[in-house]
Parts: sequence; C-alpha cells; structure tokens
Amino acid sequence: MTTAGGGWTLVASVHENNIYGKCTVGDRWTSQQGNNPKRPQGEGNWVNTNTFGTAEAATADDFKNPGYYDIQAEDMSVWHVPNDTPMKQWSTASIMRYHTETRFLSLQGGNLQQLFLRFPYSSTMFYGPATRRETEGGFLSFRAINAERASTAICSGVKPKGGQVDAYCVGGGIFP
Repeated sequence: MTTAGGGWTLVASVHENNIYGKCTVGDRWTSQQGNNPKRPQGEGNWVNTNTFGTAEAATADDFKNPGYYDIQAEDMSVWHVPNDTPMKQWSTASIMRYHTETRFLSLQGGNLQQLFLRFPYSSTMFYGPATRRETEGGFLSFRAINAERASTAICSGVKPKGGQVDAYCVGGGIFP
C-alpha cells in the first residue's frame, strides 16, 4: 500500500441492473421496494454499517464492505466496469477510470460513510456535445437530485447542470 503513492481498496460498488427501473429490487443503496416517498433514506445504506455482496461479484451486484466506514483514506477512485466482468479483467475492461489527488476524502471525514453523513444530498470529453452543455466535467457527484426530485447514487466524472441527472448518473431513484 506504499508503492508508487499507495494502493487502492474496493470498499463499495454501485451496480445498475436496470437503468430504466429507478430503484428496483436489488438496488441496495436506495430502496428495494422502488421509489417510495415514505422512505426517503431508502435502505439507509449510505450512512449505516450494513455490508452486502462480494468483491468478486461487484460488477453483477451492489457491494459494500466494512472499509466503507472503517478505512481512513485520503482519496478515492471510481472505475466504470461493464456488468458481469470477472475481477481479473477489471483493469483492462474498465471503460473509464478516475481518481482524486487532493486528499479531499481525508478532509471530509476519511471514508465514504462520513462523506455521506456530511453531504446527504449531493456532494469531458467522453460524452457527446449535448452532454457537455448539460454537465461539468471533473467531478464526482453523490446523490444528485433530478427534475423529479429523486436522488441518484453517483455521477462519476460529471456534475449535472440541469434536471436530466438520471441520464448521467446511476444507482438511485429515492425521493428526498
């Protein structure tokens, strides 16, 4: 963990099994009962110590291990890996990868749980011209709110400027 500036540990994955479903069964980060305004925190997994899934299956299922709330870290990395990709192929199969280098996570509590406790409702050339007008590149946005007042899990690499958040973000659909 000290070679070439340190190492990375997988502590969570957001697997989108149905991009059109907006919070379907299996979306453990939100509500497995679907959009439910009576359950604005979904399953509460953004801020609790529940664990689920396995690292090996993180491209086929949501995943959260104790590192999500126990590890003290400085930066984070996000990889877009196609569904059902075997772990040994993640590095070569990932579509996009980015990471922070500003030690921002250490300034926000040191782990993802503390980040979500602190910022509960939101915290590029890979996209086409219309997308570039609707987003700003270089950001990791968490629980961004769309035009329908539903929140999404993560917007990797972009900060949405408009109401079409669900076109650029994954893993959500709960009402704030």
